[in-house]
Amino acid sequence: MAEAVVSSVLERVGDFATQEAKFLSGVSHQVEVAQTELQLMQGFLKDADARQGQDATVQVWVAKIRDAAYDLEDVIETYGLKVASKKKRGIKNILRRFACIFREGVDLRKIGLEIENITAKISNLRLSLQSYNIARVPTEVGGESFLQLHERQRLLRRTYSHVIERDVVGLEYNVEELVMHLVKDENRHRVVSIWGIGGLGKTTTLARQVYHHKNVRQHFHSFAWVCVSQRCEIRNVWEGIFIKLISATKEQRQDIKEMTYDEIAKKLFCVMQEMRCLVILDDVWSIETWNFLNVHYKKKWQQSPIIVVAFPNEKTESTILLTTRYEAVALPPNRNCFLHKLQPLNENKSLALLEKIAIFGRPDIDSGIYSKMRELGRKLRRHCAGLPLAISVLARVISTKNTIKQWEMVNENVYACIRRRGRGQEQEYEGASWVLALSYDDLPYHLKPCFLYLGHYTEDREILVSTLTKLWMAEGLISLRQQRHSVGETMENIAHNCLTELVERCVVQVGRSGSTGTIKTCQIHDLIRDLCFLKAEEESFL
Repeated sequence: MAEAVVSSVLERVGDFATQEAKFLSGVSHQVEVAQTELQLMQGFLKDADARQGQDATVQVWVAKIRDAAYDLEDVIETYGLKVASKKKRGIKNILRRFACIFREGVDLRKIGLEIENITAKISNLRLSLQSYNIARVPTEVGGESFLQLHERQRLLRRTYSHVIERDVVGLEYNVEELVMHLVKDENRHRVVSIWGIGGLGKTTTLARQVYHHKNVRQHFHSFAWVCVSQRCEIRNVWEGIFIKLISATKEQRQDIKEMTYDEIAKKLFCVMQEMRCLVILDDVWSIETWNFLNVHYKKKWQQSPIIVVAFPNEKTESTILLTTRYEAVALPPNRNCFLHKLQPLNENKSLALLEKIAIFGRPDIDSGIYSKMRELGRKLRRHCAGLPLAISVLARVISTKNTIKQWEMVNENVYACIRRRGRGQEQEYEGASWVLALSYDDLPYHLKPCFLYLGHYTEDREILVSTLTKLWMAEGLISLRQQRHSVGETMENIAHNCLTELVERCVVQVGRSGSTGTIKTCQIHDLIRDLCFLKAEEESFL
């Protein structure tokens, strides 16, 4: 979020320098120096933002950067109001400006001094980077520092095909539909995508059930399961797929390690074209990652780029099944693809999953206690928004509680129980918040403030989009600099684009849509709203 704050302030400083500095020639130098310091700082912040959850020192450092940026923003906005009030036309206003010229000079010196002090603070913070060993983040996919910083998250999120979820409720139809599209020739697609918010069980439950389904195992000749995740090294993914598809021996693995990019891509292409293969690409986060995996452009020194195609698009009976939280990855243009959007569990299925984990199998439970537990279970399930992960976490918490009073205490502190790490049924488990927070962490800097702003709204509130977008603009969360493709877009159009992207990333739900498909109202899950509060508190946003 510090990256978002600094980037936003940097835009304001840029506007200030180009549009308003002619009225404040006395502080133009201070403004330029502040702009330079923010630009130098910006290159380190993505790395620092990622590390602050694991390093208390970095967390304090990032907070200081954020506060300094907010202070600079306050100075700029204060000055902006003064300039705006003095731009009014008319003889009276012109005479008033001349009458106030000496007072303006005092304001100039005061503003200049404030900018200098804040700039010095930012400069000192930047110089301390070396002490904390925070380096610039490489932009290419698979950069070394990315892998080091996110190693713990990568290990936590790594999935394996052989781990079967025991507690499965309400996904029978989803499994059958996906299996049909994988094995029926008339329905078969080259790519099958499972799309949905984190915690729905796209991988841990649905993809694994499909992967091990008897009809799927009989239909395909060879199988590969690879966890892609946010930080992806293309060659490692290709090697992992190829090794599993051919069941490589130790000698073959060594040969594969010595292959060039071109060779391994061609080998993989031929295997998938000649054999009927099922490849699971789990947790694909960006369309860029998919494009790199599918068609890689290898640039050689002083030569034209070489196109390396790893996955066949035609004349193949192989299929790729991928899971993702992002609609643009699940269904990009010009791809022979079937999209399966995984929905949250309804109330009955949510209760059934909670009971299966927390109630069934308890020894010596009488009908009276069972009825009270079931009634409390109905209250508890409403807080889980139909997310199997949240239901499972909460169910494992209450499975260790043996009295109704303990269950009531959990109900009073339900969100804290869902978030936290603990133990249940002899196994350690992670809370649900870290999984949902991954979606927040992956948001571009300009979308993070828009997302956190949703924390203003009350629980279960249907949010009117026309009002929300105007509030985003009024709060300065939307900028014309955010336009990406279409030159000349209005700020209102950009605000609607931001909302659409939040919907595509599964952190905002569509409520009502207009006849032309425009979003009229939107909502957020209770758990997502809880995440808004957590992050807003961490970032001093609200």
